[in-house]
Amino acid sequence: MSCVQSDINSASSLSGKRKALKLNFANPPIKPTTRFTLSTAGPPFQNPHIERLRTHSIESSGKLKTAGGDCDFTAEDLKDLGEIGRGAYGSVNKMVHKPSNQIMAVKRIRSTVDEKEQKQLLMDLDVVMRSSDCLYIVQFYGALFREGDCWICMELMSTSFDKFYKYVYCALDDVIPEEILGKITLATVKALNHLKEYLKIIHRDIKPSNILLDRNGNIKLCDFGISGQLVDSIAKTRDAGCRPYMAPERIDPSASRQGYDVRSDVWSLGITLYELATGRFPYPKWNSVFDQLTQVVKGEPPQLTNSEDRQTDTTSKHAFILMYEERSVDVASYVCRILDQMPTSPSSPMYVD
Repeated sequence: MSCVQSDINSASSLSGKRKALKLNFANPPIKPTTRFTLSTAGPPFQNPHIERLRTHSIESSGKLKTAGGDCDFTAEDLKDLGEIGRGAYGSVNKMVHKPSNQIMAVKRIRSTVDEKEQKQLLMDLDVVMRSSDCLYIVQFYGALFREGDCWICMELMSTSFDKFYKYVYCALDDVIPEEILGKITLATVKALNHLKEYLKIIHRDIKPSNILLDRNGNIKLCDFGISGQLVDSIAKTRDAGCRPYMAPERIDPSASRQGYDVRSDVWSLGITLYELATGRFPYPKWNSVFDQLTQVVKGEPPQLTNSEDRQTDTTSKHAFILMYEERSVDVASYVCRILDQMPTSPSSPMYVD
């Protein structure tokens, strides 16, 4: 199996780029009517929930999306089941909404996040709020304000493929079957296609830790904080993403001046799949940016042994994708078998590195 390739067709252009937005956490009040205030400068987001958030209100109560429909909720309706991770913005806790018994991951954003973190928070929220109809992107349930912090309620997944594959290869001395890799590929390509076709963005940070799974066999993409807007199907910001997974055109200074497109995400997916298929990163450790430039830009792309020649089909119509779109694979049973053997430590939720 070769790294997945792409020549995804160009998307329609955007009329312009968003201006940077700023959150204002300064001296938040603690009364029940507290609101999480953001700067009103800049153009409105496309999503009405984000516009509501940006202008004046994540409140101390809000609307929560549950299996039984939307309902009003406050922090008092949530029972904390313990911390399951800690990221750049604060902690992530597993909580249950007591009235509906719905389990979720609640990301508690500190009131002291800096401007860069604020921008990434808004981008992440904008993407997940506008992706409720995509089965391959983690779901947003609701948000509220609590004692100076912002609580973001999200779908809880079991773990990330970063931790999953390391346990399979290192602890079990096993491999991830190709049929599971096929479903990982299918889910991630579907998510990337949704981002490109409907939101006009590219992810820019595809790696094993940003692809999640659960016991039901669901595979979903997360962490959209550094996603980039496409203008005429091209993005130009260079300093975003995890360098080891970056495509050659994003590493090479001369090429990156021309911009890059969604194919850079497909390269990152290819590197990710190689890692999941073999249990190791395809390149040796780099001692400098020059080493990375030499190997990734000037060297041959990584290939798995006995892999077929690269295809020229678009990614969504690649034979490997089409095969696993049609084939029934019991991902849930495989995932549960591995998770049941993993140590009983907190699972890796979305948004936690």
